[in-house]
Amino acid sequence: MSLKPKRVNFNETWSVIQATIQDVITLRHVPRSAWNDRFSDVYSLCVAYPEPLADRLYKETKQFLHDHVSKLLVKVQKSSEEELLPCYRNTWIEYSIGVKYLQCLFLYLNVQHIQKQKLSDAEIIYGNLLQDEPEQMEIGELGLDMWKQNMITPLKDILVHLLLNGIINFQMGDDNNIKHVYRGVVQSFVSVQEYKKRNNLKLYEDIFEKPYLETCGERYKVEASRLLQECNVGQYLENVWQRLEEERQRCSMFLHDSSLPKVRARFVQHMVTDHLAFLHGECRTMVQQEQCKNLRTMYLLLRLVDNGISVLVSELLEHIKAKGLEAVAGLKGENVYMQFIENSLAVYDKYRGIINDVFDHDQSLLGSLDKACSFVINHRQVPKQPCRSPEMLAKYCDTLLKKSSKGLSESEMEEKLTKSIIIFKYIDDKDVFQKFYSRMLAKRLIHQQSQSLDAEEAMINKLKQACGYEFTNKLHRMFTDITVSSDLNNKFSEFLKKDRTELGIHFFIHVLQAGAWPLGQAALTPFSLPLELEKSVQMFENFYYNHFSGRKLTWLHHLCQGEVKLNYLKKHYMITMQTFQMAILLQFEKSNSLSYSELQESTQLNSEQFSRHIASLVDSKLITCENEVPDETSVFSLNLNYSNKRTKLRITAALQRESPQEVEQTRSSVDEDRKLYLQAAVVRIMKSRKVLKHNALIQEILSQSQVSFAPTINMIKKSIESLIDKQYIERTPNSADEYSYVA
Repeated sequence: MSLKPKRVNFNETWSVIQATIQDVITLRHVPRSAWNDRFSDVYSLCVAYPEPLADRLYKETKQFLHDHVSKLLVKVQKSSEEELLPCYRNTWIEYSIGVKYLQCLFLYLNVQHIQKQKLSDAEIIYGNLLQDEPEQMEIGELGLDMWKQNMITPLKDILVHLLLNGIINFQMGDDNNIKHVYRGVVQSFVSVQEYKKRNNLKLYEDIFEKPYLETCGERYKVEASRLLQECNVGQYLENVWQRLEEERQRCSMFLHDSSLPKVRARFVQHMVTDHLAFLHGECRTMVQQEQCKNLRTMYLLLRLVDNGISVLVSELLEHIKAKGLEAVAGLKGENVYMQFIENSLAVYDKYRGIINDVFDHDQSLLGSLDKACSFVINHRQVPKQPCRSPEMLAKYCDTLLKKSSKGLSESEMEEKLTKSIIIFKYIDDKDVFQKFYSRMLAKRLIHQQSQSLDAEEAMINKLKQACGYEFTNKLHRMFTDITVSSDLNNKFSEFLKKDRTELGIHFFIHVLQAGAWPLGQAALTPFSLPLELEKSVQMFENFYYNHFSGRKLTWLHHLCQGEVKLNYLKKHYMITMQTFQMAILLQFEKSNSLSYSELQESTQLNSEQFSRHIASLVDSKLITCENEVPDETSVFSLNLNYSNKRTKLRITAALQRESPQEVEQTRSSVDEDRKLYLQAAVVRIMKSRKVLKHNALIQEILSQSQVSFAPTINMIKKSIESLIDKQYIERTPNSADEYSYVA
């Protein structure tokens, strides 16, 4: 084939091209040689000399396609109503394939003539004001446009009518061939304009989608009305959800993907939104009766509506509140704190499970669970009294971590401690918990009652993850002191060996930082050390002051304990007791009977401490008393007939329990700490801001303090006034509700 332009007889060339086009468009066999020749003929016409004949070729091809589709229309129109859709679909499939072949045959015309005249994307988007005549289409696009004008436009009413009846009434078990027919016809409305860069679904939306949505909308209204009359709410929800699934399947079978959201929106509008008041009215009953199946369907439908689950969220919130308060109300017995924490966790676990399984981990409903749990855990049985949850959680952890917690494996203890963090996160007064927990931790460490130091440290790390390093800083320092004390005792032993000093007893002490341990000086009482301990104490003080200068040792005898061996009985007993008890018992080394005044004078204990500890020795039956209730006239005697099944025992447990006075003291120290914390927060904020409005300062303080506790506005105001009095801040001259930092 020669590529050189030459003179061409258009009529003769078009005659052979037209014959081939007829074979191609009807999918008849075209030999390869004939295809190649026609390809060359198209090229020859496009580059003909002296004038290209491309426009004439385009015009004749367009007329051919117009005439061909018009003939096909007559053929389809002759079909009966039952056969019209299958006939249309088969004709479309044949024609659309033929048009694709024509697009290839006219490749040179499309690329070198038509595409060069096409508008650019920018011109299409922003418009071309200079374009007077409609631009030419590529041959494939032209073929589709002819189908639209000469086939779809004349038949659209009957096609859409038959499609609507067929698709809407189609049952899932119907003939598959019918399904393919419907889908093929609908797809032709889409495919015929797929070549367009903008609004390529307009024909599909105008002639089919809009009527389909209107028809479905009317059917949904009627069906919703019928179901509401015939069914209860559970059946209504089930039917609506089933119908929604059917509509989804119907859309995926027959409609374009873009129609699914529109059909679903119309369905939800008429089947759910229009009856929202009725559905919301049923939420309370369903939630209160915990009808999980119905709640699941209700949730799935309501979440399709904007803000649809708001009533469900609020009803669930109130229900969990009620169930939570019911679970923790009226608890009695010594282990109230165990019941409170475990009942609270049971409520949390139950409704967390329901939200996960029924409501797909919905964040709004999880938020309602958090609010309800926070309300229950921080609820005050008596409004004017402080919330006891922080104290009870601290006692719960104390019970788990003590050696006395029997029947729990390490994994079970770890699981319970991990779950206790859930309760901790809901507590508002975390500083109260920290105060009680640190006191109980101190007692466990000092009296060596911890079941596992690893478990203790793991629990502190859990608290640190939940509340930050600052919250657990002192707890970590307590652990450090215990470790350092072990090294210190080893050095003291070496010191005694070098000095060749024998103490006569095993002596082990803990040196604790005053700032880290919540021990205080309030419990200190006058005390005369037994002679057996004086040498040990003196030697340790000498050792300590030689090693550390500028430090002062304060002996907390009320926290000390000793192990005494009883040799005066038939069996030998090893008894662990508190130092004050041991001092009293050691007075009986020289005499079997001593009076109240003699014992008190020799120990130098005040009346409160002495009566408390002498009573504990009488209760343990190590000594006897003439009077039923010991008083200042009583005489105490060593019980020479004492016996016990165990040869090793402890009589310090009762004394180590927290008394009501200690609880009150802990709460008072929390109040003092809060005042100092708030004042420090005010100074810190004002130092960085220099000048700040009253409300802005309040919000800043609330934001900073929410990690530890929730201060009242009145408490914050008092702190501000206190700092004004101390001249840390002042009111600005220009405004009464504005403060400035006094540098």
